Amino acid sequence: MVKPRHLLSTFFLSTLLVAYCAAAADAGNAEAEEEEENKAEGPVTYDARSIIVNGKRVLLFSGAIHYPRSTPDMWPDLIQKAKRGGINTIETYVFWNGHEPVQGQFNFEGQYDLVKFIKLIHQHNMYAVLRLGPFVQAEWNNGGLPYWLREVPNIIFRSDNEPYKEHMQKFITLIVKKMKEEKLFAPQGGPIILTQIENEYNTIQLAYREKGETYIKWAAKTALGLDVDVPWIMCKQMDAPDPIINTCNGRHCGDTFPGPNKPNKPALWTENWTAQFRVFGDPPSQRSAEDLAYSVARFFSKNGSMVNYYMYYGGTNYGRTSSSFTSTRYYDEAPLDEYGLLREPKWGHLKDVHKALNLCKRALLWGVPTVEKLGAQLEAIVWQQPGAQACAAFLANNDTKQTQTMNFKGQQYRLPPRSISILPDCKTVVFNTNQITTQHNSRNFVISEIANKNFNWEMYREVPPTETAMQSPGPKEHWILSKDTTDYVWFTAKLDLEARDLPLNKQVLPTLRVASEGHGIHAFVNGEYIGTDHGSKVEKNFVFQKPAPFKEGTNHVAILSFVVGLPDSGAYMERRYAGPRSITILGLNTGTLDLTENGWSHQVGVSGEKKKIYTEEGSKSVTWTKPDQGGAITWYKGHFDAPEGNNPVAITMTGMGKGFVWINGNNIGRYWMSYLSPLKEPSQSEYHIPRSFIKPKDNLIVIFEEEQGSPKEVYISTANRDLTCSVVSELHPPSPRLFENKGGVIRPLVNDLKPKAELKCPDQKVISVVEFASFGDPFGSCAAFVQGNCTAPATKQVVEKLCMGKPTCKIPVDAAEFGNMSGACPPNTPKILAVQVICGK
Repeated sequence: MVKPRHLLSTFFLSTLLVAYCAAAADAGNAEAEEEEENKAEGPVTYDARSIIVNGKRVLLFSGAIHYPRSTPDMWPDLIQKAKRGGINTIETYVFWNGHEPVQGQFNFEGQYDLVKFIKLIHQHNMYAVLRLGPFVQAEWNNGGLPYWLREVPNIIFRSDNEPYKEHMQKFITLIVKKMKEEKLFAPQGGPIILTQIENEYNTIQLAYREKGETYIKWAAKTALGLDVDVPWIMCKQMDAPDPIINTCNGRHCGDTFPGPNKPNKPALWTENWTAQFRVFGDPPSQRSAEDLAYSVARFFSKNGSMVNYYMYYGGTNYGRTSSSFTSTRYYDEAPLDEYGLLREPKWGHLKDVHKALNLCKRALLWGVPTVEKLGAQLEAIVWQQPGAQACAAFLANNDTKQTQTMNFKGQQYRLPPRSISILPDCKTVVFNTNQITTQHNSRNFVISEIANKNFNWEMYREVPPTETAMQSPGPKEHWILSKDTTDYVWFTAKLDLEARDLPLNKQVLPTLRVASEGHGIHAFVNGEYIGTDHGSKVEKNFVFQKPAPFKEGTNHVAILSFVVGLPDSGAYMERRYAGPRSITILGLNTGTLDLTENGWSHQVGVSGEKKKIYTEEGSKSVTWTKPDQGGAITWYKGHFDAPEGNNPVAITMTGMGKGFVWINGNNIGRYWMSYLSPLKEPSQSEYHIPRSFIKPKDNLIVIFEEEQGSPKEVYISTANRDLTCSVVSELHPPSPRLFENKGGVIRPLVNDLKPKAELKCPDQKVISVVEFASFGDPFGSCAAFVQGNCTAPATKQVVEKLCMGKPTCKIPVDAAEFGNMSGACPPNTPKILAVQVICGK
């Protein structure tokens, strides 16, 4: 065993002795083939190094895919694409409010068919991680807790509170029983190898004082009592009671995770955020493929054995499932975008890091780590199997700006800024986190000729109510009224004004002022729409204040309060409130008039919802007319035929404000075009319509517009990623897919390991156009390349010869292929090949 030049971290030392002893006893198990079938047919345990399945240590590359954020017809394709990307495990939460929306009434059908989803994972020979919660957060309405739970007497969520614990235990017991009946746990031959209880509880535990500590102990004891025979985990829970494993969530758990709370537990990463969820008002969220790959290589080099990408596929928050202010599109910047299309280079670069780490599997699972500091920002983490030749090295340049050269074992290695090179035999670089060899692509929306031929829009306008049977002195709380069955509650009042009350200057209107606890309102006075206002994810409270046409005599005030999902996090969630709290009229001749205790009527929901006019049958219950210039609280309906082809479908809500869209009675989620990001653009313009919602002909589309939008510019498109690119330099390492590990020896699968630009079209398409090709010093990115100071004039001709009409091609990144250069290339700068093509039929 080679002694480390510098001390290992406490995290390393805690596992060093255990790893050494385990390696000596179990080294024979490392002979398993790299591409495992991932069939769990025996016990699941763990040691300090990893989860152990069927008696073998495993490296787990997991991707989060939430079953209700997609449709059952999409599940097989999503799972298959994840597997192709080197994922061997699928992780999902269990969504209590989707399964038990009404107390005692259960739903396990359609998008909530959890058993079917887990069985599909098993059919693909993959593992599953079941995060039971039942609180999940997940930017999901009420954090996954059903609304009816708020109405249980004396309840306090997520605390040592008997009413909450009773219902929580009943639900998780139900789910575990269902999984056991279907034999879905690994010891039964199923795919589930890990289960999670609670979720990120450390973030709120102190708010409950001693009740928090006793609750988490109770949750652990309850979970263990369910006898699932697989390990339990708690994420972000440093005091997770034994034998439950505490895990890390974050972007850089290789550097931020203090480690397991006991030396016999493995280091697991349950959420590696692939970007960030967005709320309405946010600009695009991004996280580079290079940063993701760096974080993964870092974590595995520092004793990690599992990473779960949150999300691997984000999907869509259909209907009213998103939490407060969260957009309908969820984690679109994941390796699989909202439409299930491969987002390159993120998907491919992560596939390569998985392959590179699998080449290191023997050393990682059975070796002992040492750390060598080789410079101010340079270090080598080496895993060596005692008594065997298996050796893997991770060479890190932690300088964020400068490329550096490292001398390691007598060889020179060039490391780009903030990167890790992976050497599965301690000498051959098969992957660098900062050098992408996989292709890039760009998503395009193509307007459908068929679907947009003639919607023949018709409209039905809601009339604000004047008075209802539900009355009280002041406005009641929004959620107490709605019970989360709708976003909308009407608050109406009437008042009499005399001529002396009104402003003397008839050109000046009094002002209606509404202070609200969120989330937003639309205000009407005497049937006239006077405006809207809203809070935000950060500050839900707001004050609406606009001039209003009050008159002499009886006046009617109607306030349509709306919410954008229940909160999904924080302590004492059961105490959150929404809706108008103070209503006054300013600017009257007789002074400010407080209407708060004037006497208010309430109506839950809008009439079109109650009549279900978004369905074919319900739409017959109202009279539709030709659309005018648009108006608030208005319904629009039309019909369209299915778009051409099989590509995913989207609707662009140009010209609309805020509301919902239904396709053949299916709610595809909230749209909000009027809430602009700092870029002065809508946070989301396109909204996903699953193909399974669409018939070949005569599809019903219904839009409920809250503001004053008009559907004249709404259109339907299909999404593709046919714009494909590759950017590779002369110094790029060969792809790890060109190597295999045989008994600890890394062997190339091909003779030529020179860098190559690879292009592959999706969906059996072929390369039909070469839009850009330059060998020299081009710059820019996919869909925005620009030639630099020098280029080989023959580049495009060479690429066309190698690629045109083919579904895939490889282009050598070699000056000999392209002939003479034109222009002056910067001295000592590696040449780059940039290619951009279009894939077509």
